[in-house]
Amino acid sequence: MAKNSKRFKQINQLFERGKSYSLDQAVEILKEAPSPKFEQSVEVALSLGVDPKKSDQQVRSTVLLPNGTGKKLVVVVLAKGDKATEAKGAGVDYVGDSELIDKIKGGWTDFDSIVATPDMMREVGKLGKILGPRGLMPTPKAGTVTNNVAHAVQEIKKGKIEFKVDRHGVVNNLVGKLSFTKKQITENIGAFVQALVKSKPSSSKGQYLISLSISSTMGPGLKVDLNSIPMN
Repeated sequence: MAKNSKRFKQINQLFERGKSYSLDQAVEILKEAPSPKFEQSVEVALSLGVDPKKSDQQVRSTVLLPNGTGKKLVVVVLAKGDKATEAKGAGVDYVGDSELIDKIKGGWTDFDSIVATPDMMREVGKLGKILGPRGLMPTPKAGTVTNNVAHAVQEIKKGKIEFKVDRHGVVNNLVGKLSFTKKQITENIGAFVQALVKSKPSSSKGQYLISLSISSTMGPGLKVDLNSIPMN
């Protein structure tokens, strides 16, 4: 506890609570903060001017982070025949059909993403109670229900992530590792915010981007000036 208290005191000296920082400044503070003995992730929390209770104001899409997530992702493909062979050639971690579905039914969820061909969705739908709460259910909108399984696997491996607004109107996502360069982190955040802007529901009126904060796994949460976000 003493070591943690000392670390938190050092962190608190690096920033002012309630103050908004430019994105560059916020990333620098996170990188300067005393670090625990493991590699930290960088996360973004963005509050949106939508009402998630309304079906026409749901925000859900994907974005390919230009510098990846820094995380080695385990991808499963549920497919048969040529599509299963195609997935193997794309570097998928696990591929199969009924035997993999049975394994998941038995409680196996040691993976980060599932891609399924459309003909498999009748069986995949039976996994809803297992995959749904974990955010792992394949969907056409996320590009994870497709016949182009090789492309889907390659994009996920490169750093394609899915985002979705929660019931509080907030989108929370991992956008990289703190060991990334400042430029890599700011580029990823810029791409993430730009994807959110493109996903704005037409029924959402008034201010859409309300507030944004970034944090590291064991670091502070910092408010970021939205005008400082790079939008290419």
